[in-house]
Amino acid sequence: MTATLHPSSVVEPGARLGDDVVVGPFCHIGANVEIGAGSELVSHVVVGGRTKIGARARIFPFAAVGLPSQDLKARLAEGALSIGDDCVIREGVTINAGAGAGTVIGARCAFLAASHVAHDCRLGDDVVLSNQVLLGGHVEIGDCVMIGGGTAAHQNVRIGAHAFVGGLSGVEGDVAPFGLASGNRAHLFGLNLVGLRRRGFAQERIERLRKAYRLLFARNDARVFAARIEALARDFAGDADIAVLLDFLRAPATRPLCAPRAKPAALEE
Repeated sequence: MTATLHPSSVVEPGARLGDDVVVGPFCHIGANVEIGAGSELVSHVVVGGRTKIGARARIFPFAAVGLPSQDLKARLAEGALSIGDDCVIREGVTINAGAGAGTVIGARCAFLAASHVAHDCRLGDDVVLSNQVLLGGHVEIGDCVMIGGGTAAHQNVRIGAHAFVGGLSGVEGDVAPFGLASGNRAHLFGLNLVGLRRRGFAQERIERLRKAYRLLFARNDARVFAARIEALARDFAGDADIAVLLDFLRAPATRPLCAPRAKPAALEE
């Protein structure tokens, strides 16, 4: 092991630190923790539970990672947490271990100051939680999602891949993939056009998603929502992006779907 440990830090026997890990002053690493090569704990970081952190993580002061769930109905026992490679965890972030199946976080995620991930959440790759974002238990977030500062997501909410949620939102319902949602309580404004263009989506690809959103959420369509979903599957057969959207809409859910409040023209903005 070639880890560098500050003499004021505590690393319990059994902890596994990869090559070139740097543990700064006043950190505490539990016995069942594994930290990947090239990671850095700047200072005053606590990592506990059955936690596995990937390579090249950067964790800033006063972050608490892998500690037991705050679910008052659950026993305070060591749960599991897995974090992918190249993640950034800023000051005061709390990421709780799972009370059941475990908390799982993908690669290249960024958790800005004072954000919180509760027990048994599932986050994909390239997710960004801005300052003071709060995720309740069992929240599921797809790849390339960005959430604005001060937003809170209700327990069991799902937010699909490539979606954007504006700051200071209260998210009670599921946000469909590629969508833009905001407000208290949050509602859907249309597509996350800025995010899609930044990620290199061609205009033709974006136009197909626009047509799909109009089909799903048009107010002048008298069909029930299940019928709209089946029409979407028929009209866009073989489209990979629409398949992502259909998988999300057809998956089991405990929360309602976040829908537009504005007139259909808002989907074109």
